[in-house]
Amino acid sequence: MSQHFTPHDYQKGAIRHLYEKRRAALWMPMGGGKTVSTLTALVDLDLVEDVFPVLVLAPLRVAQTTWPQEVTKWQHLEHLRVSVITGSAKAREAALKAPADVYTMNYDNLQWLLAELGGAWPFKTVIADEFTRLKSFRLRQGSKRARALGSVAHTKINRFIGLTGTPSPNGLSDLWGQTWFLDQGLRLGRTFSAFSDRWFRTGYDGYSLQPMLYAQEEIEGKLRDICLTVNALPVDEPIANQLRVELPDGAKRQYESMEREMFASLGHGEEIEALNAAAKTMKCLQLANGAAYVDEAHNWVEVHREKLDALESVIEEAAGAPVLVAYHFKSDLARLQKAFPKGRVLDKNPKTIADWNAGKIQLLFAHPASAGHGLNLAEGGNILVFFSLNWNLEEHMQIIERIGPLRQKQAGINRPVFVHYILAGDTVDDLILERLRSKRSVQEILLEAMKR
Repeated sequence: MSQHFTPHDYQKGAIRHLYEKRRAALWMPMGGGKTVSTLTALVDLDLVEDVFPVLVLAPLRVAQTTWPQEVTKWQHLEHLRVSVITGSAKAREAALKAPADVYTMNYDNLQWLLAELGGAWPFKTVIADEFTRLKSFRLRQGSKRARALGSVAHTKINRFIGLTGTPSPNGLSDLWGQTWFLDQGLRLGRTFSAFSDRWFRTGYDGYSLQPMLYAQEEIEGKLRDICLTVNALPVDEPIANQLRVELPDGAKRQYESMEREMFASLGHGEEIEALNAAAKTMKCLQLANGAAYVDEAHNWVEVHREKLDALESVIEEAAGAPVLVAYHFKSDLARLQKAFPKGRVLDKNPKTIADWNAGKIQLLFAHPASAGHGLNLAEGGNILVFFSLNWNLEEHMQIIERIGPLRQKQAGINRPVFVHYILAGDTVDDLILERLRSKRSVQEILLEAMKR
């Protein structure tokens, strides 16, 4: 649905910053509005100068879904044409040639892009989403993709914008590579060696870098004119954020076949028991999550990893901050534990909760039914991710409340709560989220969806 753009005050500051700087970094938490703020600034700037076409570099999932979807959400951005440069070489070539205002591409294809363009460079603006992906840049070393972008950063790109929620996840040393794309070493030193010699000393292990006592204050002072940190405003409600993934072709075909069978079954009679109707959707929900049970012994097979990849992006952007992950099926938990072996499971052992609240657990997996009334997890973190959903409204509300704003205040902590929903597009995930938000009956929502 189209929306009139009504940014929060803190977003207005971000937009103004992007107006003023041809090369700038915007540090804003996930769900804080980086995408819409940046596009709004560029649309306004286009009235007085040429800023399009724009190349957006991002992780694969973000390039494929987040940027294209954001344009459709806002009335003032609906006119922008978006071309997604991902997939096979043939698909990328076609997307690159398609007429568009915004081209989105994953970082891994940077070398291919430069080779494909030859000496030409059509993009007037480059946006580096998840800016920390360029932290490894060095003039003579570093990652190949960062060096590829570095070859055109200060010769062919008029405007460069870096976006991230975590500018220095591993310490101040991460800042040099990113900042080079903004000022070619003017503020932090022409080379990484000059940067490290000025503000760091070698650690006791002989190779790590330890910042000097004065390093943070001086580095922040150097970057103050080109970097803006935007903190989310304290709110009394959790900040909800939808992370949508697209099912691969094979999984999509399986899902659509199962969906047809579900609707056919539901269509035998207009009166359907809600509990039975919910059960009919379980296979579809399993396929949306990425694994489906194949027999009564609860053996399962994996059909895709899209949600796991999306969760990895959330964890990466959290930069070490604890993340609570809600799952539904046992197959979900098994896959989560395999993909993230350092994660812990919320069990009945009191030590698990104590470790979480003491900051000893960075990733905690919890079934909403196990995080019921009275449990307080607020001291341990303020980020909740729904890897999968279920129809139970009470369980959904209860697990949010475990780290919710009220619990945060009770713990004496003044920070916003972020709730991320990882949703498979055009699946039963959308129906369940509608149920959880509207509190309408399962039966009503299913019957309406079947008619559509």
